[in-house]
Amino acid sequence: MEENYIEWLVKRKDPVYAWPVKILMIVVCALSVLAALQMLLGILILAAAAAAVAAGAATYFVFLNLSVEYEYLFADGGFSVDSILGKARRKKTFDCDKEDVQVIAPANSYVLKDYEKQGMKVIDCTSHNAGADVYALISQKGVQTTKVLFEPGDKMKAAMRRVFPRKFI
Repeated sequence: MEENYIEWLVKRKDPVYAWPVKILMIVVCALSVLAALQMLLGILILAAAAAAVAAGAATYFVFLNLSVEYEYLFADGGFSVDSILGKARRKKTFDCDKEDVQVIAPANSYVLKDYEKQGMKVIDCTSHNAGADVYALISQKGVQTTKVLFEPGDKMKAAMRRVFPRKFI
């Protein structure tokens, strides 16, 4: 039996508001540090220091969550998507087994209309680039139906076509 193990990494396009928010957070962080230094001799030193720490933590989390990459992993029929936040932290976004996959088709395909249901969970793991080759995977675990939007590479498409000859469109 042939084993398939394909990884593919896609960087999400930064939103329009990314740079202004980053600049704003740096300014807020710098101002809070300056305010803490101004009150070095005052009674409000603890409040100013707490504000500086809070601004620093908020800046860290904003920078972490504005830079997102998606790693697709297709191994022996199972498909998983991990989000990589700020090129440092990994978070499992989606995972399904071979038996859970209903259909894999281009996101604009008419075939998906038969599988889409009311209350379906949609997970968007695409780069948001114009002209990207976006596919949709619909899986069902029990009563929960999930639609995952992703951008597979050519090797991943070929491997999915081999593993799911009737489900891959």
